[in-house]
Amino acid sequence: MPRKVTKPEPKVRLSAVDWELAALEALAESGLGAVAIEPLARRLGVTKGSFYWHFPTREALIQAAIERWEHNDEEQVVAPLAKVADPRERVRELIRLTSHRRPTHTIFAALFRAIDQPLIGPLLERASQRRIDFVTHAFREAGFDAKTAANRARLAYSAYVGFVQLAHIGQPRMTHDEFERYIDDFIDTLIPSR
Repeated sequence: MPRKVTKPEPKVRLSAVDWELAALEALAESGLGAVAIEPLARRLGVTKGSFYWHFPTREALIQAAIERWEHNDEEQVVAPLAKVADPRERVRELIRLTSHRRPTHTIFAALFRAIDQPLIGPLLERASQRRIDFVTHAFREAGFDAKTAANRARLAYSAYVGFVQLAHIGQPRMTHDEFERYIDDFIDTLIPSR
């Protein structure tokens, strides 16, 4: 009986998005230094040539990856919440939503550890300002004066940044119920029920 000949599997063609997502995974797992061409190529099961088809340099990949993270953050958090009519509920939902987005927290923490890098600092400044402005606007719509709204927005954002950084070093260790209680207390502190 003749031996059956099987065709070799076609080579996988990766897109720039595949490289960007792999870069974000590496960033989340091990920091900015882990976003390197050879390890990413091994992770993706391709040669370095695939990388150079899409990006001229590592820096171009990092730029594209962090812009993807920034865009996804805007698309998955800010845009849906902008549709919540009640501004008080919008702030509450923002806190609930962002407190449960673990993958983006690890990327965010890694970006803050690399804030002194030329590509990272401007991104974090832009993303932070956009987030603070969004929350300030919601507090203003909820009836807070301009100064109080700005202060509460900065407090909320500072608490978020601090919590993400603490979580990165293993603190605070909470059960699911303790964490949910923490989030409820935080919401009540920032925007108490009337």
